[in-house]
Amino acid sequence: MKPDLFQAPDYFNLDELLTDEHKMVRDAAREWVKREVSPIIEDAAQKAEFPKSIIGGLAEIGAFGPYIPEEYGGAGLDQISYGLIMQEIERGDSGVRSTASVQSSLVMYPIFKYGTEEQKKKYLPKLASGEMMGCFGLTEPDYGSNPAGMVTNFKDKGDHYLLNGAKMWISNAPFADIAIVWAKNEEGRIHGLIVERGMEGFSTPETHNKWSLRASATGELIFDNVKVPKENLMPNKSGLGAPLGCLDSARFGIAWGAIGAAMDCYDTALRYAKERVQFDKPIAGKQLQQKKLAEMITEITKAQLMAWRLGVLRNEGKATSSQISMAKRNNVEMAINIAREARQILGGMGITGEYSIMRHMMNLESVITYEGTHDIHLLITGMDITGMPAF
Repeated sequence: MKPDLFQAPDYFNLDELLTDEHKMVRDAAREWVKREVSPIIEDAAQKAEFPKSIIGGLAEIGAFGPYIPEEYGGAGLDQISYGLIMQEIERGDSGVRSTASVQSSLVMYPIFKYGTEEQKKKYLPKLASGEMMGCFGLTEPDYGSNPAGMVTNFKDKGDHYLLNGAKMWISNAPFADIAIVWAKNEEGRIHGLIVERGMEGFSTPETHNKWSLRASATGELIFDNVKVPKENLMPNKSGLGAPLGCLDSARFGIAWGAIGAAMDCYDTALRYAKERVQFDKPIAGKQLQQKKLAEMITEITKAQLMAWRLGVLRNEGKATSSQISMAKRNNVEMAINIAREARQILGGMGITGEYSIMRHMMNLESVITYEGTHDIHLLITGMDITGMPAF
């Protein structure tokens, strides 16, 4: 087992933009990843297993709902702290960050924003501690980029709702205790429902044979005449804007997380290039390798600045959905390009599990698609600047 020698690049002294609390939160997450994730993650990915043993640790470093107020079990941190935690976790693995992102932004966030006081008190403390895990049901077999077309629906049966339909590509589904499910009522209006494991007719078959996010559990959500208590409907927001608000929070986390994956690939490639000797000198002294490394650190620095500024805007309540889309798209593309270049620096060793690069590259193929595809985010920017939707 190789030691985790990661050293985070900070070419523009961005640490000077962070508060002491930001750095403390980040460093705690960084040390936890080095200690608890790095030693086991390659084996977990090879076996295509989510390491459930890390759930308690994720809760301890504040990865579950870090911005949720302390009265509901959260850490009461700001948005930059949330981003930094996601950055450090994804430095370890995108799949592990997905688990934390879903729990925070797609399960705890909607309960906190759209739920009743009773729902907040019932679920949020247990979600924050990791005692309870959740998932988010929006994507359907025939409706991915067009969630408004969803067919999952519920009918009012007097003392309960009757839920029918299916969701797919759902992170955490196989082991989740609750699912935040978006479905249409009889008038065609989208609402969020809290569906609990054990409700009759609710099943979560696991998705197998993935080449990406192998250390993350993915599955389906099947609803066959599921009776959902009326008190499980989140009443404070409906329509497509409700789930999209959750996705804004999750995409913000991804914009930071992707930087972590990129930093890990860059750091690995830089260290390898300094040690790997060909033609009587380390390959780090060769022009083409320096070109790759110089471009990597440049792109990472630009992404860091974008994420930090977006975090400031989120803290001030000024960040737009379009700005979040731009950051998610840019930073994930940056990360996947760096993973590919880093793999080339390592040559044949780059494809082995002895190094993290190929795992990051495969993971990022999912990250560039989920929570808004690369193309859709481009069109969101296009619509924002022209005023004309192209989808």
